[in-house]
Parts: sequence; structure tokens; C-alpha cells
Amino acid sequence: MTEYDVLRVFCGPGGRHGNELGVVREGSVMPDTEERQLFAGKLGFSETVFVDDPERGVIDIYTPSVRLPFAGYPCVGAAWLLDVPELVTPAGVVGTRLDGEFSWIEARPEWTAPLTLRQYATAGEVESLALPAAGVGVPPTPFGQWERIFAWAWEDEAAGRVRARGFSGRGDGVEEDEATGAAALQLTARLGRALNIVQGAGSQILTAPQPGGWVEVGGRVRLVRG
Repeated sequence: MTEYDVLRVFCGPGGRHGNELGVVREGSVMPDTEERQLFAGKLGFSETVFVDDPERGVIDIYTPSVRLPFAGYPCVGAAWLLDVPELVTPAGVVGTRLDGEFSWIEARPEWTAPLTLRQYATAGEVESLALPAAGVGVPPTPFGQWERIFAWAWEDEAAGRVRARGFSGRGDGVEEDEATGAAALQLTARLGRALNIVQGAGSQILTAPQPGGWVEVGGRVRLVRG
């Protein structure tokens, strides 16, 4: 069995919640992309990262069903684990930094897979949403996924506090993402302001727009298995 670590990314205060991430630190043991895809499917995490060069921060990201050129929470987790100044993804070079208990990345909204940002009137409406049927009446995207939905509402608009849930729509066994960095990045770019997002059961994502269309996304990371 290939060795891998498990992280929880975007944990809430006290280290609870967060989205589980698989990380294969020795990507060279599994260089074939089809084999990596099968392994990510067997693990069943929302996403799995293969590290191809730990010193340079070269990584390769997979959901249980597709390979991604970039994704938010895997990069935040990998940045914390590798402690490098940048990550190299197929989409581009991701800036990273550690600041106290938070791991941060800087990326571009256009690197993320397409999704629907759907605003609701209250946080209670978001919390009471039922899981949508995957792919019903929705054509595949260029990434090979069904439409993804990021449901959100203001908890405190003046303070930038958001309540959110993310539905993957991929039909690969991951119906709802506990924390979604790419969606937080897109919402920040659309609103043009820093956000403090509580997603899922209680995960926390912090964001901040940067000059030139870049966005910072940060959160707490905890090692579950390593």
C-alpha cells in the first residue's frame, strides 16, 4: 500500500472540522496519471495530492474522479506540510506563506474549476438546504464535472462574515465538500473584499483580495495521519 498522509484543512477554532486531504509525499512511487486517479478514487477524499518535488513544491491534484490543474484546499494543506515559498501546479505558480496558526496561498480565480455561486437571503436557508441531485439537467463542464454549487449567505455583511456550503455535483461519492478553497477564492473575487467564511459543519476559511486580480486564501491545517 502506498504511504500517504491525511490532513484536515480549513479547521475551525480549536482545530475541529476541516476537509480531509490525502497527500502522497513520494509522488515518484506512482508516476502514472491513471494509477494516481485510481488511487485517489480508492482513498475517497474530496481531493488527493501527489508531491512530485518537495523542495520546489511541485504537486499534482486529483478528486476521486478527475485531475485538477489547481484547487484551493489541497494547496493550503500542501503549503503547510511542505513549508515552501511557492507551489507549482499545472495552472500556475501559487504563492504560499505561514502566519501563526494559518497557512495561506495566493492564486488566481480563473485557475479554478467552474461553479455556480448561489446567494441565499439568510444563513438559516443555507444550513437547511437538501443535497441536490448530481448532474440533473446540467451539461458536463470542460473539467469533466457536473455543475458545482457554492451556496452562501451573509451572516454579518459589514464584518464580511459568510455562511456557506459546497456541493460538488461530480457523482463520485463526495456529495458535499466540508470546505472549498476555490469557491471561497471565486466569491472573494466577485465581491472584492476580505471574507471570513464558515462552511459545512464548522470549517473556517479566510480570504483577502490582492493587487492584480490575485486572491489570498488561508486556514488552519491539522495532521491526522502521517
